[in-house]
Amino acid sequence: MATAKTGSFYLTETVQLPAANAAGAAGRVQAVIDLSAYINVPTGQAIAIDEADFLWQRDSDYGGDISNFMAANPGSLTIQLTDLNPGTAFVRGDDQSLVASGSLAIDADGGGSQFSDVYPDNFGPSGLSDMFLVVNDQLYVVAGNDVGVTGAGILYCTVRIRCRVVKLGTKDWMAIAIQSTASDN
Repeated sequence: MATAKTGSFYLTETVQLPAANAAGAAGRVQAVIDLSAYINVPTGQAIAIDEADFLWQRDSDYGGDISNFMAANPGSLTIQLTDLNPGTAFVRGDDQSLVASGSLAIDADGGGSQFSDVYPDNFGPSGLSDMFLVVNDQLYVVAGNDVGVTGAGILYCTVRIRCRVVKLGTKDWMAIAIQSTASDN
């Protein structure tokens, strides 16, 4: 299968939701993580994602007081990490490009609960359930507020990915490349 070429390292990317950001699809924002330095088709080099964590912060002090994340409570925020470009759309849970997904639900009293819906260690491509293997040269992060307008400050939605460079055999590389480009619509 996959042979590690490096130890674990972290990649991070942040999506910024502007103050008073509109709810729903119109307010979603995308960021891109460039993997081109790690992916090498001729040598079968890929990225193995072991874990993805999400962090929500607000304003220039990067505070975590969720009671003022939304203009009015209740509200919710969602973030997804994919290996195919969805634009600013969210993908369905059975989409093969979905690497990780999370949300932050804020109740009417300003309290909240954070959820990670999908972890790479239990939703990897066929038979490789201990990691999510990426052969594409970019990852995409999409975040947005689902219910209600965001508050008066900028919201920062950061994904922190623990990964490593791995070498794949030709058959494994091709299987993952075919699966990662297949459409499950």
